Amino acid sequence: MQPVTDRSSDGDALGTPDPATRLRVRTVFISDLHLGTPGCRADALLAFLRDTECETLYLVGDIIDGWQLRRSWYWPQAHNDVVQKLLRKARKGTRVIFVPGNHDEFARRYVTHNFGGVDVVEDAMHVTADGRRLWVTHGDHFDGVIQCARWLAYLGDRAYEFVLKVNHWFNSARARLGLPYWSLSRYLQVQGQARGHLCRRLRDRGRARGQEARCSRRRLRPHPPRRDA
Repeated sequence: MQPVTDRSSDGDALGTPDPATRLRVRTVFISDLHLGTPGCRADALLAFLRDTECETLYLVGDIIDGWQLRRSWYWPQAHNDVVQKLLRKARKGTRVIFVPGNHDEFARRYVTHNFGGVDVVEDAMHVTADGRRLWVTHGDHFDGVIQCARWLAYLGDRAYEFVLKVNHWFNSARARLGLPYWSLSRYLQVQGQARGHLCRRLRDRGRARGQEARCSRRRLRPHPPRRDA
């Protein structure tokens, strides 16, 4: 989970619980919370929400992990506190927009509805302070694995759940040693993306070399002698 903010001109660089010095921004984008899983950092999110005021808050998919909750129920008080905090912000005037993702796809049945001040939408168009238009969507519609090999997506989800458990044990040991939090899952994600980019570059290079070879063969192909009538 990595909140993203669209700062206003008077946004403060530091946020504290004091309302006078709280971080104030136009827009906050939050995705992939995975409430309902042991790997969710609900306490860190609560601290962020307490220290931040915004006009619009986008919840961009995988906020609640329905896949995990169907397998086994896990819902500690901190996760309930996050939901209550989001609803409280909606009641106090923040526009809260929820764009469901693949893990909370059950919410897509309620698109165009409003629950407790939270608008559920398929996607949204956000206009930044400088006039740029941003399309807000979770993006799983464009994931070939999700659309064509859902079983592989479920398998990957199980693997990711295991990584999150290892990450919890790993950081518990780091905390006892006085070391800061370090995300093993984020590290593996970045490494996987880097290797994916490398594979795509190698694939594209191979296709280009193959195309060059075919062109060379066509240029070198002997032509049959012409027979004039």
